[in-house]
Amino acid sequence: MKFRTIGTAPATRREVSVLALGAMLFGSRTDEETSFAVLDRYVEAGGNFIDTSDNYAFWEDGGQGGQSEELLGRWRRSRGIGDEVFIATKLGARPLAPGTGFVDNPEGLSVKVIRESAERSRERLGVAKLDLLYAHIEDHRVPLQETVEAFGELVAEGTVGLLGASNHATWRVERARALAAAAGLAGYEVLQYAYTHLRPRTDVPQSLFPDGSLGHVGPDLLSYLRAEPGLTLVAYSPLLRGAYTHPDRLPQDFDHPGTPPRLAALAEVAKETGATVNQVVLAWQIGADLPIVPLAGVSSVAQLEENLAAVDLELTQEQRARLDAAH
Repeated sequence: MKFRTIGTAPATRREVSVLALGAMLFGSRTDEETSFAVLDRYVEAGGNFIDTSDNYAFWEDGGQGGQSEELLGRWRRSRGIGDEVFIATKLGARPLAPGTGFVDNPEGLSVKVIRESAERSRERLGVAKLDLLYAHIEDHRVPLQETVEAFGELVAEGTVGLLGASNHATWRVERARALAAAAGLAGYEVLQYAYTHLRPRTDVPQSLFPDGSLGHVGPDLLSYLRAEPGLTLVAYSPLLRGAYTHPDRLPQDFDHPGTPPRLAALAEVAKETGATVNQVVLAWQIGADLPIVPLAGVSSVAQLEENLAAVDLELTQEQRARLDAAH
C-alpha cells in the first residue's frame, strides 16, 4: 500500500492509504459476513482509510440510515481495531424522518444538528474521536458562520480530528474556510466530490443530485485545488458504480459525444498495461499531479482485489497525457 498525508496542522494531519474504501452499503445491501471479509482484506493489504456517513443507507429500507456506521462499530470491536484505521463520516444529509430523503427533509447543518449528530456517529462507530467529519451537503437555511463555528468547536474540543466538505459549491467552501481562519478555528481541509475519468455534462440534472446541487468535480474545483495545496480531494464514484464494465449503468449526464473518445483511450491504456479499465481509472487518479484519493466501494473481496492492484499500476507520462487529452 502507498500513503499520502491529509491535513496540514501537525496535531491533526494523518497518513492515509492512497485508495479509500467506501462502506456505504455495508450492513444493508452488503451483508455483515461479506462486509467483514472486505474490511479484513482491505486492512490486511495495508489500507487504513474507510468512508461512511450517518445517513448510509437510508434508501435501502426507507429508514434514516446508520447501518454502515453501526456495522463498522461492530467490526472494530470484534477485531480490536483502534486508531490505526482512519474512519471518515459525514452529517447533514440524514433524513429527519423515515420515508423521506436528503433532498426534501435533511437534518441540515445547524449547531444543534452538528453536535448531536456527531455524538451519535461516535456512539455508532464506537470511537472517542471522529477522524474526519464532513459537511455532507449544503444547508442554505443556516448561516454559514454558524456551521463553520460548530464544526471548528468540535475540533477544538478534541472530538473531531479533520474537517471536510462534500458536494458544496467551490465559492461556499472558500467562504467557509475564510470564516474559520478569521475565527481562529479549524476549517475544511478535505473535499469529497464525484470524480472519474469520464466528464459529465453540466446542462442536465445530475444523477445523484436532481435538485441541482453540486456533486461533480468541475474546472473551478480543480483550479481551486491547484491554488490550495493544503487541500485533498477524495473522489467518490470513481468507477461510476460499475459503468466502465456495464455500459448500461452509465448515468445520463455522461451520455454525450465526449464519452466514447475517453473510453477508447482507457481501453488502449488498459491493453498496453495488461490492466483492467477500472484499474487504469484508479491509477490515473492516484498518480495525478493533484492530491486525489479515489474512494471506491465494493460488494465482494474479488472487486476489492481488482482495486488494490491499481495502487501499484504505474502509468507513463505519455499514457497519462493521452488519457487527459481525450475528448
